[in-house]
Amino acid sequence: MRKKGLFSIVLGICLVLLLIVPITTGCADGGEEIYRVGISQLVTHPALDATREGIMAGLLAAGYVATGETCPAGLTKKAIEYDYQNSELDMSLTASIAQKFVDDKVDVIVTIATPNTQAAISAVEGTDIPVVFSAITDPVGSGMVVDWDSHPDENVSGVSDMVSVADDIDLILEIVPGVQTLGTLYNAGESNSVFLTEKLREACEAKGIEVVEGTVSTSAEVLTAAQALVGQVDVIWVGTDNTVVTGLEALIGVCEANDIPLFPSDDPSIERGGVACWGFDYYDIGYQTGEMVARILSGDGTANDVPVEKGETIFLSINTAAAERMGITIPQSVIDDADVIYEE
Repeated sequence: MRKKGLFSIVLGICLVLLLIVPITTGCADGGEEIYRVGISQLVTHPALDATREGIMAGLLAAGYVATGETCPAGLTKKAIEYDYQNSELDMSLTASIAQKFVDDKVDVIVTIATPNTQAAISAVEGTDIPVVFSAITDPVGSGMVVDWDSHPDENVSGVSDMVSVADDIDLILEIVPGVQTLGTLYNAGESNSVFLTEKLREACEAKGIEVVEGTVSTSAEVLTAAQALVGQVDVIWVGTDNTVVTGLEALIGVCEANDIPLFPSDDPSIERGGVACWGFDYYDIGYQTGEMVARILSGDGTANDVPVEKGETIFLSINTAAAERMGITIPQSVIDDADVIYEE
């Protein structure tokens, strides 16, 4: 049951209907110019897939319509050609994809996640191709921009999914009082994960909680790393680590088998079987990014003068069935405050 976040769902349905219903009123062909957009995604998993869908929906709402598709009523059609590439966590491939986009002289490169954003920024050096990122945790610490608001020498901007780890720890303690040890898994090669793990240590230290860390380099290692935490921790928290989230089902299985409550950091992972989080709807993150790309393509600002944005909406997601499978019951006070409730 989803109690809120209905706007993005309805909007998405409406945009899909606009694509499949033959509406021409108010649309004019934008001429022969076709905008070319390269989309580089790090890996296939629900949060990043939703981000990509949101990006394209945000562009569609601004009149940027994929070639061959119908323009929404009341908008002037601006034809757009997408080149979608997914490196599936192959870090060497991220560089090849970025270089392909540069060689093809796309109008903008849109990146989903940190490593491929770094690869794109490196590839566009010496060109005028802007990079717009989405679902990035720490754009300054990752070296993408020098400052969130002012980065005049960098043709880069985007939307961050930075979460408040301290709020997640407060939520964990509300659901599982008396936690003394907390486990976490992350890929030390993902700078966003290193950043969040540092924030986790700080938040747990303030609450007197010991952190037990496990690292993975591939999603295939998640099962073994999760099993190593059994008997050592009271709960497990994971950030927006793409490697771990890709292998989340293995982690969920270990937690269910050993009554260890699991707290991921994004709503799609709660739906897949985590207990609770303060997080984002990644479709909304993508939509916000698509709006930014549209502004840049239209000439209403350039990437180097558009401030980096944070996700606009944070909400509480819980999964009551997952909690029961992991041996706990979510307090009624938390259920009452939840914006999104999964019951399976």
